[in-house]
Amino acid sequence: MAFLSDTLSRVKPSATIAVTTKAAELKRAGRDVIGLGAGEPDFDTPENVKEAGIRAIREGKTKYTAVDGMPELKEAICQKFANENKLIYTPAEISVGTGGKQVLYNALMATLNPGDEVVIPAPYWVSYPDMVLLAGGTPVPVDAGLDTNFKVTGAALEAVITPKTKWLILNSPSNPSGAAYTYDELKQLTDVLVKHPHVWVMTDDMYEHLVYDDFTFYTVAEVEPALKDRTLTVNGVSKAYAMTGWRIGYAGGPTHLIKAMAKIQSQSTSNPSSISQWAAIEALLGPQDHIAANNKIFRERRDLVVAMLNQARGIRCPSPEGAFYVYPSCEGVIGRKAPSGKVIETDEDFVTELLETEGVAVVQGSAFGLAPHFRISYATATSALEEACQRIQRFCGNLS
Repeated sequence: MAFLSDTLSRVKPSATIAVTTKAAELKRAGRDVIGLGAGEPDFDTPENVKEAGIRAIREGKTKYTAVDGMPELKEAICQKFANENKLIYTPAEISVGTGGKQVLYNALMATLNPGDEVVIPAPYWVSYPDMVLLAGGTPVPVDAGLDTNFKVTGAALEAVITPKTKWLILNSPSNPSGAAYTYDELKQLTDVLVKHPHVWVMTDDMYEHLVYDDFTFYTVAEVEPALKDRTLTVNGVSKAYAMTGWRIGYAGGPTHLIKAMAKIQSQSTSNPSSISQWAAIEALLGPQDHIAANNKIFRERRDLVVAMLNQARGIRCPSPEGAFYVYPSCEGVIGRKAPSGKVIETDEDFVTELLETEGVAVVQGSAFGLAPHFRISYATATSALEEACQRIQRFCGNLS
């Protein structure tokens, strides 16, 4: 349709939202569907955080704030970075947006020109390539498959850097794989980046606190301080504090980049919700004990799902270090025939037949840039996960 922008033809709708929507439609139509597509904790926002939001409403803290975050929240974020990541930022080096997605988008919009390349390890969060395309850049996926535990190596990174490379986007722990980089694995990447001063790093640390089995989280600028002046360290309160709907993301970075991002935000959304900002202060500075309690449940769910999926015929599921996703390979079922008579040729065929036959909604790996895989979010009730995994086992067992 000529009325619509050409830019729109460059991007696809979010596959994860599409799966969640489809599952909800089937449920409304009376189907027994277990949705494992949504990337949000099933836990409630902590009481102290909810109370901080309610208090802000009662105290009339409902007006506009500074475009990219109020001073009180920026101070709290500076404290968080100093205490948890050994990174010293000033409030002028902090940006607050309506969720981590807006922060990432602002940074790309503020920096990319036509022809600029952005290196994105695959599997990747579905939105990265499309945000790069919307900003006029060129996404450059680099495979990080099962053989490297879904992590990009220094050699693979070195191989894709060109004079046009502007950013590397690094997500650890990862959505969709749950893979998290150790200090040594990050050092391998930072050693490469130090040699290429024109390449900036955008670290998406949204799942920082969701790590298991004594894993220690590190972020890029912490591992290599020489990169701090060309690193945007992105985080938010969505996952660790079960605040997805509150929509608060933030980042630390060089002042000139933060100012440019504020300029973009000033002409798009202006400030994030004032109420959510006050709640985010409480999340960052208040009690943190709910994180360990939630992580214990997440770890138990991860172990259950990994064990049960590895018992499904043709499925291979590694155990991830963090987040609340697993990213199993379904290569072993490609070429087999579903009960419907359809031959499964792709991971998209697999997830479609699984939904139609057994009522389990998962997301195909092709949406995340690495097939044939599928993503399961285990941020749902343990009983539902157990039932879903039994259905997957049954579905795989019935393939001929």
